[in-house]
Amino acid sequence: MSEPLPRGANFRRAKFLWEIGLNVAGNPETPYGGDRDVCITVGNGSGDAFRPALRMATGSPILAHEVARGGIEAAMVNPSAFLTQAVRGVGLFDKPLPLRMLAMYPSHDRFVFMVHPKTGLKSLKDIKDRKYPLHVSIKEDITHSTRVFIDQALSFYGFSLADIVAWGGKLNVTGAPNDIRRMTPLAAGELDAIFDEGLTIWLPDAVKHGLEFIDLAPDHFEYLAALGWRRVLLPKGKWSSPVDHWCIDYSGWPLYAREDLPEKIAYEVARGVAARHAQIVWEEEGDELAMAFTETPASPMDAPLHPGAARFWKEYSERK
Repeated sequence: MSEPLPRGANFRRAKFLWEIGLNVAGNPETPYGGDRDVCITVGNGSGDAFRPALRMATGSPILAHEVARGGIEAAMVNPSAFLTQAVRGVGLFDKPLPLRMLAMYPSHDRFVFMVHPKTGLKSLKDIKDRKYPLHVSIKEDITHSTRVFIDQALSFYGFSLADIVAWGGKLNVTGAPNDIRRMTPLAAGELDAIFDEGLTIWLPDAVKHGLEFIDLAPDHFEYLAALGWRRVLLPKGKWSSPVDHWCIDYSGWPLYAREDLPEKIAYEVARGVAARHAQIVWEEEGDELAMAFTETPASPMDAPLHPGAARFWKEYSERK
């Protein structure tokens, strides 16, 4: 893929630094919790101190606090529901944060709870009622968004992953959803359950090796909806799903900022998505720009667009 740069030596230097930083942060040997995130800073380095004007970072859901207090101007989170929690002041956040969306990186995903029928478990409540010593596969990083969601989901029934371990269970921890540490014991029939997203990667193997979906109760869905988690359908055949299954939406990676970010800067960030459209590595196929600024299955938008981003999209759409 060609990647044209603006003219000038300074931009070539910026590209040089970006490639180095991407290589360091993208080292597959770096564990979760290590130096895996990137902060892009645009500003003025012509003096004896760098004066930042726009800092955009990847990171955990609670990085929203750093954006809200002005430590950085913008951050990206996966999935969209955590920005919803921050704006509403629920779940991870004890009060609403003054945040607005600049753009959405569309990503269509679901979170499911799967167990093997050999356990006899029919619901998450059964795990607690039976104090079942579950051997469950989850992400290894305790700050990972999936671990946060699992904590929130299990809390409805008043238990935790730590309780499962106390009952004699075992946590099979993984990095990537198809980590060999998961896929090998899955194939060997050693796993009781998988709680995770990234279904396109691991769901076909889980179905092949006999795991089945756990259905969430209506009042459980209501509880999670109050925390910003949407109830959505995983259709039969999607990612090898054997049935229609109602589960939790895990879509969308919003880029967000404080609501008082100057409208000019928000406009330029949104314009940058369109200007560099051909160079961005998109996960979803279709009208990526429409998905970046409007509600779609791959871009759930429960947080409002920043006025500057909304103005850009209105003008862009009218020109098309």
